[in-house]
Amino acid sequence: MRRALAGLRRYQEAERPMPSPPMPAAAECRGAVLRDYGGSGPPAVFVPSLINPPNVLDLAGRSLLRWLAARGQRVLLLDWGWPDVARSRLSVAGHVEEILLPLMDALGEEADLVGYCLGGTMVAAAARLAPARSLTMLAAPWYFSAFPDESRAGLARLWDESRASAETLGVLPMEVLQGAFWSLDPARTVAKFEAFAGLEGEEARAFVALEDWANDGPPLAVAAARELFEDFFGQDLPGSGRWRVGGKLIDVAALDLPLLDIVSTSDRIVPAASGAGMGRRLELEQGHVGMVVGRRARRTLWEPLAAWLSRSAASC
Repeated sequence: MRRALAGLRRYQEAERPMPSPPMPAAAECRGAVLRDYGGSGPPAVFVPSLINPPNVLDLAGRSLLRWLAARGQRVLLLDWGWPDVARSRLSVAGHVEEILLPLMDALGEEADLVGYCLGGTMVAAAARLAPARSLTMLAAPWYFSAFPDESRAGLARLWDESRASAETLGVLPMEVLQGAFWSLDPARTVAKFEAFAGLEGEEARAFVALEDWANDGPPLAVAAARELFEDFFGQDLPGSGRWRVGGKLIDVAALDLPLLDIVSTSDRIVPAASGAGMGRRLELEQGHVGMVVGRRARRTLWEPLAAWLSRSAASC
Protein backbone atom coordinates (compact mmCIF):
# COMPACT_ATOMS: atom_id res chain seq x y z
CA MET A 1 0.00 0.00 0.00
CA ARG A 2 2.86 2.39 0.77
CA ARG A 3 4.27 1.73 -2.68
CA ALA A 4 0.89 2.29 -4.34
CA LEU A 5 0.40 5.59 -2.50
CA ALA A 6 3.92 6.64 -3.46
CA GLY A 7 3.08 5.88 -7.09
CA LEU A 8 -0.15 7.86 -6.83
CA ARG A 9 1.67 10.89 -5.40
CA ARG A 10 4.32 10.62 -8.08
CA TYR A 11 1.60 10.57 -10.75
CA GLN A 12 -0.10 13.61 -9.24
CA GLU A 13 3.16 15.58 -9.15
CA ALA A 14 4.52 14.48 -12.55
CA GLU A 15 5.41 17.21 -15.01
CA ARG A 16 3.13 17.42 -18.02
CA PRO A 17 4.33 18.71 -21.40
CA MET A 18 2.38 21.45 -23.10
CA PRO A 19 -0.43 19.85 -25.11
CA SER A 20 -0.03 19.83 -28.86
CA PRO A 21 -2.27 22.27 -30.73
CA PRO A 22 -5.36 20.59 -32.21
CA MET A 23 -5.13 19.45 -35.80
CA PRO A 24 -7.00 21.61 -38.33
CA ALA A 25 -10.71 21.13 -38.86
CA ALA A 26 -11.89 19.51 -42.08
CA ALA A 27 -15.56 19.89 -41.09
CA GLU A 28 -17.62 20.87 -38.06
CA CYS A 29 -21.11 20.04 -36.83
CA ARG A 30 -22.80 21.01 -33.56
CA GLY A 31 -19.55 21.40 -31.65
CA ALA A 32 -17.97 18.23 -33.04
CA VAL A 33 -14.98 18.52 -35.36
CA LEU A 34 -13.36 16.29 -37.96
CA ARG A 35 -9.66 16.86 -37.39
CA ASP A 36 -7.37 16.40 -40.39
CA TYR A 37 -4.06 14.58 -39.83
CA GLY A 38 -3.01 14.79 -43.46
CA GLY A 39 -2.08 12.02 -45.84
CA SER A 40 -3.56 11.34 -49.25
CA GLY A 41 -6.02 9.09 -51.03
CA PRO A 42 -9.41 7.93 -49.72
CA PRO A 43 -10.05 9.24 -46.20
CA ALA A 44 -10.13 7.00 -43.14
CA VAL A 45 -12.42 8.51 -40.50
CA PHE A 46 -11.66 7.40 -36.95
CA VAL A 47 -14.61 7.62 -34.56
CA PRO A 48 -13.85 7.23 -30.83
CA SER A 49 -16.31 6.52 -28.07
CA LEU A 50 -18.45 9.26 -26.55
CA ILE A 51 -16.68 8.33 -23.29
CA ASN A 52 -13.15 9.70 -22.65
CA PRO A 53 -11.34 12.12 -24.99
CA PRO A 54 -10.39 11.05 -28.53
CA ASN A 55 -6.64 11.43 -27.98
CA VAL A 56 -6.08 7.78 -27.04
CA LEU A 57 -5.76 7.37 -30.82
CA ASP A 58 -3.24 10.22 -30.86
CA LEU A 59 -1.32 9.69 -27.63
CA ALA A 60 2.00 11.49 -27.36
CA GLY A 61 4.76 9.17 -28.52
CA ARG A 62 2.32 6.38 -29.38
CA SER A 63 -0.01 7.92 -31.92
CA LEU A 64 -1.72 5.48 -34.25
CA LEU A 65 -3.13 8.36 -36.31
CA ARG A 66 0.17 10.17 -36.88
CA TRP A 67 1.88 6.88 -37.73
CA LEU A 68 -0.75 6.11 -40.37
CA ALA A 69 -0.61 9.64 -41.80
CA ALA A 70 3.20 9.43 -42.02
CA ARG A 71 2.75 6.33 -44.19
CA GLY A 72 0.58 8.35 -46.57
CA GLN A 73 -2.88 7.31 -45.34
CA ARG A 74 -5.43 10.15 -45.31
CA VAL A 75 -6.54 10.29 -41.66
CA LEU A 76 -9.34 12.21 -39.96
CA LEU A 77 -10.41 12.01 -36.33
CA LEU A 78 -13.88 12.83 -35.03
CA ASP A 79 -13.49 14.98 -31.93
CA TRP A 80 -16.94 14.89 -30.26
CA GLY A 81 -16.21 17.98 -28.16
CA TRP A 82 -18.25 18.78 -25.06
CA PRO A 83 -22.04 18.41 -25.11
CA ASP A 84 -23.96 21.66 -24.66
CA VAL A 85 -27.55 22.02 -23.50
CA ALA A 86 -28.91 21.38 -26.99
CA ARG A 87 -26.87 18.19 -27.36
CA SER A 88 -28.06 16.79 -24.02
CA ARG A 89 -31.15 15.47 -25.83
CA LEU A 90 -29.09 13.48 -28.34
CA SER A 91 -29.08 9.75 -27.74
CA VAL A 92 -26.31 7.53 -29.08
CA ALA A 93 -28.44 7.12 -32.20
CA GLY A 94 -28.96 10.89 -32.28
CA HIS A 95 -25.21 11.47 -32.34
CA VAL A 96 -25.01 9.21 -35.38
CA GLU A 97 -27.92 10.92 -37.16
CA GLU A 98 -27.21 14.55 -36.34
CA ILE A 99 -23.40 14.66 -36.10
CA LEU A 100 -21.62 11.66 -37.61
CA LEU A 101 -23.65 11.36 -40.81
CA PRO A 102 -23.51 15.11 -41.63
CA LEU A 103 -19.74 15.11 -41.09
CA MET A 104 -19.35 12.11 -43.40
CA ASP A 105 -21.46 13.90 -46.00
CA ALA A 106 -19.32 17.05 -45.67
CA LEU A 107 -16.27 15.12 -46.90
CA GLY A 108 -17.82 14.80 -50.35
CA GLU A 109 -16.47 11.28 -50.84
CA GLU A 110 -16.89 7.84 -49.31
CA ALA A 111 -14.60 7.06 -46.38
CA ASP A 112 -13.19 4.03 -44.63
CA LEU A 113 -14.82 4.08 -41.19
CA VAL A 114 -12.86 2.98 -38.11
CA GLY A 115 -14.76 3.01 -34.82
CA TYR A 116 -13.17 2.40 -31.43
CA CYS A 117 -15.21 1.06 -28.49
CA LEU A 118 -18.72 2.60 -28.56
CA GLY A 119 -17.55 4.51 -31.63
CA GLY A 120 -17.46 1.16 -33.44
CA THR A 121 -21.09 0.50 -32.59
CA MET A 122 -21.93 3.94 -33.94
CA VAL A 123 -20.01 3.61 -37.22
CA ALA A 124 -21.76 0.29 -37.89
CA ALA A 125 -25.03 2.21 -37.84
CA ALA A 126 -23.56 4.97 -40.01
CA ALA A 127 -22.36 2.40 -42.56
CA ARG A 128 -25.91 1.02 -42.73
CA LEU A 129 -27.37 4.46 -43.42
CA ALA A 130 -24.79 6.08 -45.71
CA PRO A 131 -22.24 4.89 -48.29
CA ALA A 132 -18.84 3.90 -46.93
CA ARG A 133 -15.83 2.15 -48.43
CA SER A 134 -15.16 -0.22 -45.51
CA LEU A 135 -15.86 -0.63 -41.82
CA THR A 136 -13.46 -1.47 -38.99
CA MET A 137 -14.91 -2.15 -35.54
CA LEU A 138 -12.07 -1.88 -33.03
CA ALA A 139 -12.83 -3.34 -29.59
CA ALA A 140 -16.45 -2.38 -30.29
CA PRO A 141 -19.47 -3.95 -28.58
CA TRP A 142 -22.47 -5.13 -30.55
CA TYR A 143 -23.92 -8.04 -28.54
CA PHE A 144 -24.33 -6.37 -25.15
CA SER A 145 -25.92 -9.51 -23.72
CA ALA A 146 -22.44 -11.08 -24.00
CA PHE A 147 -21.15 -8.87 -21.19
CA PRO A 148 -20.94 -10.71 -17.85
CA ASP A 149 -24.22 -10.65 -15.91
CA GLU A 150 -22.42 -9.16 -12.91
CA SER A 151 -21.13 -6.24 -15.01
CA ARG A 152 -24.55 -5.54 -16.51
CA ALA A 153 -26.17 -5.65 -13.09
CA GLY A 154 -23.55 -3.26 -11.71
CA LEU A 155 -24.14 -0.82 -14.55
CA ALA A 156 -27.89 -1.00 -13.96
CA ARG A 157 -27.34 -0.09 -10.30
CA LEU A 158 -25.02 2.73 -11.27
CA TRP A 159 -27.64 4.19 -13.62
CA ASP A 160 -30.42 3.83 -11.05
CA GLU A 161 -28.30 5.78 -8.55
CA SER A 162 -27.24 8.45 -11.06
CA ARG A 163 -30.28 8.91 -13.28
CA ALA A 164 -32.05 11.63 -11.29
CA SER A 165 -28.92 13.77 -11.01
CA ALA A 166 -28.06 13.23 -14.68
CA GLU A 167 -31.54 14.27 -15.76
CA THR A 168 -31.26 17.43 -13.64
CA LEU A 169 -27.81 18.29 -15.02
CA GLY A 170 -28.55 17.20 -18.58
CA VAL A 171 -25.34 15.12 -18.56
CA LEU A 172 -23.80 12.14 -16.77
CA PRO A 173 -20.42 13.30 -15.35
CA MET A 174 -17.29 11.45 -16.39
CA GLU A 175 -16.50 10.76 -12.72
CA VAL A 176 -19.55 8.48 -12.52
CA LEU A 177 -18.42 6.49 -15.54
CA GLN A 178 -14.88 6.31 -14.18
CA GLY A 179 -16.22 4.61 -11.06
CA ALA A 180 -17.74 1.93 -13.27
CA PHE A 181 -14.38 1.29 -14.95
CA TRP A 182 -12.57 1.05 -11.61
CA SER A 183 -15.13 -1.43 -10.33
CA LEU A 184 -14.25 -3.90 -13.11
CA ASP A 185 -10.94 -4.71 -11.40
CA PRO A 186 -10.24 -2.68 -8.22
CA ALA A 187 -7.04 -4.60 -7.46
CA ARG A 188 -5.59 -3.66 -10.83
CA THR A 189 -6.25 0.04 -10.16
CA VAL A 190 -4.07 -0.20 -7.05
CA ALA A 191 -1.47 -2.40 -8.72
CA LYS A 192 -0.85 -0.02 -11.62
CA PHE A 193 0.13 2.80 -9.26
CA GLU A 194 2.29 0.40 -7.29
CA ALA A 195 4.10 -0.48 -10.53
CA PHE A 196 4.33 3.18 -11.57
CA ALA A 197 6.36 3.93 -8.43
CA GLY A 198 9.27 2.09 -10.07
CA LEU A 199 8.94 3.32 -13.66
CA GLU A 200 11.39 5.75 -15.25
CA GLY A 201 11.93 7.53 -18.56
CA GLU A 202 9.65 6.95 -21.52
CA GLU A 203 7.59 4.28 -19.75
CA ALA A 204 6.81 6.69 -16.91
CA ARG A 205 5.85 9.47 -19.33
CA ALA A 206 3.62 7.08 -21.27
CA PHE A 207 1.89 6.02 -18.06
CA VAL A 208 1.13 9.63 -17.11
CA ALA A 209 -0.21 10.45 -20.58
CA LEU A 210 -2.46 7.39 -20.63
CA GLU A 211 -3.71 7.86 -17.08
CA ASP A 212 -4.49 11.53 -17.78
CA TRP A 213 -6.55 10.40 -20.78
CA ALA A 214 -8.39 7.78 -18.71
CA ASN A 215 -9.32 10.31 -16.03
CA ASP A 216 -10.39 13.06 -18.43
CA GLY A 217 -13.20 13.58 -20.84
CA PRO A 218 -16.52 15.28 -21.39
CA PRO A 219 -19.69 14.26 -19.60
CA LEU A 220 -22.11 12.03 -21.47
CA ALA A 221 -25.32 13.64 -22.75
CA VAL A 222 -28.15 12.35 -20.58
CA ALA A 223 -30.11 10.96 -23.54
CA ALA A 224 -27.03 9.04 -24.70
CA ALA A 225 -26.45 7.74 -21.17
CA ARG A 226 -30.08 6.61 -20.93
CA GLU A 227 -29.86 4.73 -24.22
CA LEU A 228 -26.50 3.19 -23.32
CA PHE A 229 -27.57 1.90 -19.92
CA GLU A 230 -31.23 1.06 -20.56
CA ASP A 231 -31.42 0.09 -24.24
CA PHE A 232 -27.93 -1.29 -24.86
CA PHE A 233 -26.84 -2.93 -21.59
CA GLY A 234 -30.38 -3.40 -20.30
CA GLN A 235 -32.14 -4.77 -23.40
CA ASP A 236 -29.34 -5.37 -25.93
CA LEU A 237 -31.20 -3.61 -28.72
CA PRO A 238 -28.21 -3.72 -31.13
CA GLY A 239 -27.47 -7.41 -30.60
CA SER A 240 -31.13 -8.41 -30.80
CA GLY A 241 -31.70 -6.45 -34.03
CA ARG A 242 -34.04 -3.89 -32.44
CA TRP A 243 -31.86 -0.76 -32.47
CA ARG A 244 -33.29 1.98 -34.67
CA VAL A 245 -31.21 4.83 -36.05
CA GLY A 246 -32.82 7.33 -38.39
CA GLY A 247 -35.98 5.27 -38.27
CA LYS A 248 -34.19 2.22 -39.67
CA LEU A 249 -33.42 -1.05 -37.88
CA ILE A 250 -29.67 -1.57 -37.76
CA ASP A 251 -28.70 -5.15 -38.57
CA VAL A 252 -24.94 -5.60 -38.66
CA ALA A 253 -25.38 -8.84 -40.59
CA ALA A 254 -26.97 -6.86 -43.43
CA LEU A 255 -23.95 -4.64 -43.99
CA ASP A 256 -22.79 -4.94 -47.58
CA LEU A 257 -19.18 -3.72 -47.39
CA PRO A 258 -15.79 -5.05 -46.29
CA LEU A 259 -15.81 -5.39 -42.49
CA LEU A 260 -12.88 -5.95 -40.12
CA ASP A 261 -13.81 -6.90 -36.54
CA ILE A 262 -10.83 -6.46 -34.17
CA VAL A 263 -11.27 -7.84 -30.66
CA SER A 264 -9.06 -8.50 -27.65
CA THR A 265 -9.30 -11.82 -25.88
CA SER A 266 -8.10 -10.15 -22.66
CA ASP A 267 -10.36 -7.09 -22.85
CA ARG A 268 -11.99 -6.43 -19.47
CA ILE A 269 -14.03 -3.46 -20.74
CA VAL A 270 -15.47 -4.85 -23.99
CA PRO A 271 -15.39 -8.67 -23.98
CA ALA A 272 -14.40 -10.30 -27.26
CA ALA A 273 -17.69 -12.23 -27.26
CA SER A 274 -19.62 -8.95 -27.58
CA GLY A 275 -18.02 -8.11 -30.94
CA ALA A 276 -19.95 -8.12 -34.20
CA GLY A 277 -18.56 -11.51 -35.23
CA MET A 278 -18.94 -10.59 -38.89
CA GLY A 279 -16.53 -10.13 -41.78
CA ARG A 280 -12.84 -10.67 -41.16
CA ARG A 281 -11.91 -11.15 -37.50
CA LEU A 282 -8.58 -10.22 -35.92
CA GLU A 283 -8.01 -11.43 -32.35
CA LEU A 284 -5.38 -9.78 -30.15
CA GLU A 285 -4.21 -10.56 -26.64
CA GLN A 286 -3.69 -7.01 -25.38
CA GLY A 287 -6.28 -5.22 -23.28
CA HIS A 288 -8.83 -2.67 -24.39
CA VAL A 289 -6.36 0.24 -24.33
CA GLY A 290 -3.09 -1.66 -24.62
CA MET A 291 -4.10 -2.95 -28.04
CA VAL A 292 -4.01 0.67 -29.28
CA VAL A 293 -1.08 2.21 -27.37
CA GLY A 294 0.87 -0.70 -25.85
CA ARG A 295 4.45 -1.57 -26.70
CA ARG A 296 3.33 -4.30 -29.12
CA ALA A 297 0.54 -2.21 -30.67
CA ARG A 298 2.46 -1.25 -33.79
CA ARG A 299 3.12 -4.86 -34.76
CA THR A 300 -0.16 -6.38 -33.67
CA LEU A 301 -2.68 -3.64 -34.54
CA TRP A 302 -1.24 -0.67 -36.42
CA GLU A 303 0.41 -2.66 -39.21
CA PRO A 304 -2.57 -5.01 -39.88
CA LEU A 305 -4.92 -2.02 -39.85
CA ALA A 306 -2.67 -0.13 -42.28
CA ALA A 307 -2.65 -3.16 -44.59
CA TRP A 308 -6.47 -3.37 -44.41
CA LEU A 309 -6.88 0.31 -45.28
CA SER A 310 -4.34 0.00 -48.09
CA ARG A 311 -6.30 -2.85 -49.66
CA SER A 312 -9.42 -0.73 -49.44
CA ALA A 313 -7.66 2.18 -51.17
CA ALA A 314 -6.31 -0.13 -53.88
CA SER A 315 -9.83 -1.32 -54.71
CA CYS A 316 -11.03 2.17 -55.75
